[in-house]
Amino acid sequence: MKIYKFNGNSTASVKGMQHVAKLIRNEEKKIVVLSAAGDVTKHLDEIAACFFSRNTEEAHDKITKLEFQFIDFVNELLSDDVLKHKAIREILDCFQAIWKYTLGPFCSADEKEILAQGELLTSTLMGYYLQELGIKNSVICAFDFLRTGMNAEPDDEYIARKLEETCKLYPDTRLFLTQGSICKNAFGETDYLKPGGSDYTAALIGSALHAEEILIWTDIPILNNDTVVIRDADTVKHLSFSEAERFIYFNPQILNPLCLAVAWKGNVPIHLLNPMKPLAEGTYISGNFQNDKTIKAVAAKDSIVYIRFESNNTLRPYMFISKIFDVFAKYKTMPCLLTSSNDNLSVATDNKEHLPSILRELNKYARIWVEDRMSIVSVVGNLKSSNIATEAQIINALKDIPLRMISYGSDENDVSMVVRGTDKAEVLRLLNEKLLKKEWFKKAS
Repeated sequence: MKIYKFNGNSTASVKGMQHVAKLIRNEEKKIVVLSAAGDVTKHLDEIAACFFSRNTEEAHDKITKLEFQFIDFVNELLSDDVLKHKAIREILDCFQAIWKYTLGPFCSADEKEILAQGELLTSTLMGYYLQELGIKNSVICAFDFLRTGMNAEPDDEYIARKLEETCKLYPDTRLFLTQGSICKNAFGETDYLKPGGSDYTAALIGSALHAEEILIWTDIPILNNDTVVIRDADTVKHLSFSEAERFIYFNPQILNPLCLAVAWKGNVPIHLLNPMKPLAEGTYISGNFQNDKTIKAVAAKDSIVYIRFESNNTLRPYMFISKIFDVFAKYKTMPCLLTSSNDNLSVATDNKEHLPSILRELNKYARIWVEDRMSIVSVVGNLKSSNIATEAQIINALKDIPLRMISYGSDENDVSMVVRGTDKAEVLRLLNEKLLKKEWFKKAS
């Protein structure tokens, strides 16, 4: 069993839905997770806002417009009159469920019910199109197997049990369609998973079924450098889960961290593929590349604040460091990097919201230096301590760049440095020249 996941942009148009159908029509047994198009979700959100404000007239206009938009979509997508009639009937039933909210009070649970219609309709229409192509499929509703517990976290045991029961209802089906993001909460109400959406859904399903792999179809590739600086940056072919975790910290738009965490826990590989380039190798993430000695990529994060604390000896050294940690924790501010030396501590963070309060409290215990507009640059790969040449190569490449911090990752998958934002581009260029080019050219030869 494989899990396929497509974002809303992939099925936003008729041509897009037809293209996705081509990508999933092979004979592999699979569950395909689909999301609603962004403009559909936005439109449904506006309808819900009208209900909240009791602007019934505007709600009517928006509902009617979106209803006809879906009907036009079906008329262009399907040519079989029987299937077309069934699809339009489903659309009308869906919007009838939305119309009912014009008659009474409206609450946040109702809003989620309305937003869920986009996902439900998307999977339904894809199912009818596949039927027209003669491809047997079954649409399974995420509400039947995805549930969160009282702590708002996914109920893993329930999900695994219900998924198995649901799939057994269709013993001859090799292609299942379902919805991303939506679920039921502990009270049986329509709800949404934490930020992570359909990526998260795909990972939960993949982990519950011990899937062969999770294929995330995305047009945002994992590249080995910033293309703004290095225009010929190459696609990273392989990453361990640990390497990927570090990499997506810098580029969370590529893959949601919750998706990676669930797949990692279940040891289910993730394969990132481009729907517009389906034959390209993409990026394969799994637990099987821990001994790969290649430096995989260089990543950067901007808008960093660098803070250096030097103890004024009001507190003993161990209490001084503890005080700094306590104050950062008090204001729920997570350091991105930390380095310490005796009674000095350096911190880099991208969370500036509570920094004035943090610095005000710590000012009585330390002399403080602050530099804004800094960047973190991280070299990601297998940097185990046995590979003694790597750190020397990094330092040698940046010998003329002023470094504020150097931090060796505890998981031995990255070396990170804090540099001035104005130096970032040069740092990326130097690391590409001295580290990546050598590695990639060696592999290509």
